[in-house]
Amino acid sequence: MGGALLEARGVNKRFGAVVAAADMQMSLAGGERVSLIGSNGAGKTTFVNMITGYLKPDDGQILLDGRDITPLSPREITRLGVARSFQIPQLCADLTVMDNMLVANACHDPGLSFWKPARRRETAERADALLDRFKLQEHRGRRSAELPGGVRKLLDIAMSLSAEPRLLLLDEPTSGVAAEEKFPMMDTIMRGLEDAAMTVLFVEHDMDIVERYASRVIAFYAGRIIADAAPGPALASADVRRYVTGELLAE
Repeated sequence: MGGALLEARGVNKRFGAVVAAADMQMSLAGGERVSLIGSNGAGKTTFVNMITGYLKPDDGQILLDGRDITPLSPREITRLGVARSFQIPQLCADLTVMDNMLVANACHDPGLSFWKPARRRETAERADALLDRFKLQEHRGRRSAELPGGVRKLLDIAMSLSAEPRLLLLDEPTSGVAAEEKFPMMDTIMRGLEDAAMTVLFVEHDMDIVERYASRVIAFYAGRIIADAAPGPALASADVRRYVTGELLAE
């Protein structure tokens, strides 16, 4: 694990009377696997949107490897090594799995060198390697519109890695996936990422997934961090049990 890759310094964000981030301070090291948890409206998605540049904080800074990325556009932030998958996969429905991968690669090729024959071969090889990592080769020729929900999510993640990011943000990777498929799917995701030198921050509501796959848990409530620790201590804290999992309210 390296030094701080991502830092939030005094980040504030309000939407009218709603506080989405209140003097947020956070640091993520290189190589960490961190789960971001919290009830709906706690500020998780807002924070992810601020990292990626789709929202700007009212105050404070977000730094990537020491560089202030707060004023940058989403495209500029992506080029610096930040990638994201979405709760609803962002795919070209009428294209095959392989063609979706090739489009993702082309989006990260500003010199348009993918038109050159040698570059096309290299791009196809890279796309195939990512399909292998996420067990998608059997779907290579299928239209993405025909894929089961879990496979669509895996494809969205594989496409996000086309940029070879340093920071990967996963928005609820197991949402909409059948209960019996969640652990096998997360096994596939984490195996696909295990040799990648990147920090992974994933938003998740399933505490069984959080406990098994995160090395660190950051819990949000009303735009504030109420826990930041290893999964066991974080999930056992009174604030998390009260405001995130609702265990204390049920007692």
